[in-house]
Amino acid sequence: MKKSMIVVLMLMVLVVAGCGSNKAAENNSTKGSDELTKLKIATLIPPMTEILDIVKPLLKEDGIDLEIVVLSDNVQPNEALANKEVDANFFQHVPYMKQFNESKGSNLVEVQPVYDAIYGGYSKRYKNVADLPEGATLVMANDPSNIGRSLQMFAAADLIKLKEGVGIKATQADITENPKNFKFDEVDLLMLARMLDDGDLVAMTPAYASPLGLTPKKDALITEGADSEFTITLVAREDNKNSDAIQKLAKRISGPEVKKFLEDNYADIALPAFK
Repeated sequence: MKKSMIVVLMLMVLVVAGCGSNKAAENNSTKGSDELTKLKIATLIPPMTEILDIVKPLLKEDGIDLEIVVLSDNVQPNEALANKEVDANFFQHVPYMKQFNESKGSNLVEVQPVYDAIYGGYSKRYKNVADLPEGATLVMANDPSNIGRSLQMFAAADLIKLKEGVGIKATQADITENPKNFKFDEVDLLMLARMLDDGDLVAMTPAYASPLGLTPKKDALITEGADSEFTITLVAREDNKNSDAIQKLAKRISGPEVKKFLEDNYADIALPAFK
């Protein structure tokens, strides 16, 4: 009887000890999860969102829990970053970022170039840029950096001429020659795709052309030169650009997995901007 009681007591001790071990393991697991550094990034549309989906599990291996915040317009990501609502954003080129800084007095900085999106002019009505008629409407995004970018592309295609040296800061006031009296319509960036029905030539990046089944190489009447300054770039703030989490994100977003993804899925519209 005593031996039986001793055996039962020993079993109970083992069971309790085992439960305690399991509880400790659970606590350690939760603690390990809690120890991940949280990093929040704002973005807009593919392929940016897809690239971040690739990067997210890779960053977890680096101890980073990446939260991807998909916003609805091209102003919110910079405002959220400037207001410290997110830690970084990935949707823009550097001239656009600089224009935001100048207008808002913010301190956003480039961290890592990711890909070059081939900028082009598209039309539903015409197959050749030479077919654009007198008084045709040319459409472009209405922010200063994309106005300058579009006008540069139009000038390179000999549709217009611009003042010498204006570069990407060009505005309609800098047009010196417009032999076909083209009209220019400046619209919100997110309205560009809809303007294909109304405009004669619409300037836009692949991010907006691709959902319409359009690619620069196949469908654009004109395209930007290879020396573009408009690489889509990971952006942070001056106060956090050198943080461990941001630098790990920069490394992953310019890693072999992202390069392969772009080459396999977006070779016609987006070229990796890193080796």
